[in-house]
Amino acid sequence: MRLGQLSSQALVNSFITFLPALTGAYTTLSDASLKSLPDPSADFDIRNGKLLAPILIPRVPGTENSLKVLQHFTDFWSNELPDWKVEYDNSTAATPLSNGKEIPFRNFMATRDPPESRPGEVGRLVLVAHYDSKISPEGFIGATDSAAPCAMLMHAARGIDKALTKKWKHMEEKKKNTEANSKDGKDYELEDDEGVDGDEAWNRGVMVLLLDGEEAFDNWTDDDSLYGARNLASTWEQTYHIAGSHRRTSLSSIDLFVLLDLLGSKDPMIPSYFKTTHWAYKHMANVERRLRDLGIMKTGKRPTSKQFLPETDKTSAQFGWGGGIQDDHIPFLKRGVEVLHIIPAPFPKVWHTMDDDGEHLDMDTVNDWAILATAFAAEWLELEGYFDTKGKRDVKTEL
Repeated sequence: MRLGQLSSQALVNSFITFLPALTGAYTTLSDASLKSLPDPSADFDIRNGKLLAPILIPRVPGTENSLKVLQHFTDFWSNELPDWKVEYDNSTAATPLSNGKEIPFRNFMATRDPPESRPGEVGRLVLVAHYDSKISPEGFIGATDSAAPCAMLMHAARGIDKALTKKWKHMEEKKKNTEANSKDGKDYELEDDEGVDGDEAWNRGVMVLLLDGEEAFDNWTDDDSLYGARNLASTWEQTYHIAGSHRRTSLSSIDLFVLLDLLGSKDPMIPSYFKTTHWAYKHMANVERRLRDLGIMKTGKRPTSKQFLPETDKTSAQFGWGGGIQDDHIPFLKRGVEVLHIIPAPFPKVWHTMDDDGEHLDMDTVNDWAILATAFAAEWLELEGYFDTKGKRDVKTEL
């Protein structure tokens, strides 16, 4: 990613093409549910942590290490989250350094939609990070950029999986009761959030999207960057659902595109970048504040601790035109997708240096981002009441 400029027209298109579908459908988690969220610490050990350690290797597109990391993602979902649908988006492109040779780029997608839902009816929260690393300097790891964000999203997917299963089972039972009572002539109505065909809560899914080829091989240009994102956005724009679907294409199935990048360094400051998703930024900031108040976030114990997302009071007049950070969201933003970009400004000091490795991660910050991503996804998917809160420790008093 790099600092850059977007044309005013591109930003206008992103604001007016379609508005977020779920601005009014967002249920906060109770304190008990927040306390029940799993602690990611053990899985993020930089040497043997189950989620993070396998990604902390150079992983330039087209290399053996890139395939190893892709296999790590595949094995994780196959072994731990078998109810998710795993897919790959494969493409090739010549780069400025490949002497005309086509380099393979492989995007990884893991999706969990409600049972028996139709693709053209489902709107998804899409949680995104890139997994490739820069070709130079040689041996560059890219721990914040973006090995740690990939592991954070793996943790979030696992953290919400059982609650999703419980919710959808409950909704299916209610739906069957509704149908049975309708046949008996009884007057029975579903609660507002229960699932019926076409109901918003029933047709809401989630995807983890891990993109390849974000980094430039030589110097950042429109052609030498965002290889995986550019291919996927174009493909989804041209992938149509059956006639009569509420959502015309795979691209329009994205309700919110949440991109995590450059996360894992101490004291990040995340601005609110886009006016049309400021409401989602405020939701994430609110759950962050509550996690801090409950003593769940480890960085909250520090005397100088600051909120990661401080711009909740930003006004419409404070959102500019034309400026932005070039990152994997750009091909989607230009096509009208609503984007919540979670990237610090300024960038971490380790950015694009050999110091962006596991040893330079601030592990309390990494831990807190993993929990925050899980909580935000759980609230978006309205999972309150579906977490196991029995016997959970009083986090605030124990820390």
